Amino acid sequence: MAKDYYATLGVRRDASQEEIKKAYRRLARELHPDVNPDPETQERFKDITQAYEVLSDTNKRQMYDLGADPFSSGAGAGAGGFGAGFPFSDIMDAFFGSAGGARGPRSRARRGRNATIRVELDLAETAFGTTREIVVDTAVLCDVCQGSGAAAGTHPDTCDMCHGRGEVSQVTRSFLGQVMTSRPCPQCGGYGSVIRNPCLECSGEGRVRTRRTIKVRIPAGVEDGTHIQLAGEGEVGPGGGPPGDLFLEIAERPHPIFERRGDDLHCTVQIPMTAAALGTILTIETLDGAEEIDVRPATQAGQVIPLYGRGVQRLNETGRGDLLIHVNVETPAKLDAQQEELLRELAKLRGEERPPGKFSPGQQGFFSRLRDAFNGR
Repeated sequence: MAKDYYATLGVRRDASQEEIKKAYRRLARELHPDVNPDPETQERFKDITQAYEVLSDTNKRQMYDLGADPFSSGAGAGAGGFGAGFPFSDIMDAFFGSAGGARGPRSRARRGRNATIRVELDLAETAFGTTREIVVDTAVLCDVCQGSGAAAGTHPDTCDMCHGRGEVSQVTRSFLGQVMTSRPCPQCGGYGSVIRNPCLECSGEGRVRTRRTIKVRIPAGVEDGTHIQLAGEGEVGPGGGPPGDLFLEIAERPHPIFERRGDDLHCTVQIPMTAAALGTILTIETLDGAEEIDVRPATQAGQVIPLYGRGVQRLNETGRGDLLIHVNVETPAKLDAQQEELLRELAKLRGEERPPGKFSPGQQGFFSRLRDAFNGR
């Protein structure tokens, strides 16, 4: 033959099929027209494609080594053609990698699933943090087979159908020529090995279910809906695979007095109008214990008295929120004769027997809005 296909690919005459494939892929990455549009390079690309088409086919290579024309049987269309044996898939592999080579046998060990547990806490526990013992029903590594899934004293055997590759290949003919397809081995399921004597403890799963207790530290500042991730505390995967993660979902119980808004706490205290007018000292229970607050004279309804730093600890930060006390002034509903007389005397002294009242703009009624609409306001 006029062309030395071995020299074209830069391999020895006794090169293996794997060496020929590697040489072609290396050259294809350098000489492909999409990479190098030079006309001479394109001709070289056609030459290496034709050389690979011959040397990668056992029959054509044998005919070529014997000095015969490998294309005489009509199996190929020549250089640059799409006849039988055209290495279209190998060109794709040269640029995008070989999917078939990357598969191989898959591991029996797979990562375990994540799990979520709801944990209910009181306000004080979320504010200052706490330690809880969590009971988890989960999968753990089998102590008998240590995750292999095989009975004691045995081990998985190499699959005799795929010979440990985990996949079987089939060559078919199409309009593109010979096409090789691969699929998981039906005998071993793609693992490359077969467990003929499964472990009696885990039934070949490599893991068993059990109940265990985990001691967990809940940080200060968590709130309703917070998720805490415990890495590696989830269930062990099939085949003794690495465990997933455990997530704790915090559910904060409602407090009978305090309402939480972020890191601040809010509560409402009701005082009689005499205390609001004259001022007083109140004792209030906080998360830190009982504290006295000073209600100043002339305190109005709706006024807020802050206790700084008496709220919730900020999560992963220093400092705490505030406790905000909303004052609600009570007007007496029932008065005896003496109390009524005293209040009338007070109103007289203050000139409030017939107060004019103080009005401020409020929400308009329907007819007022309708009137303004017609007036163009």
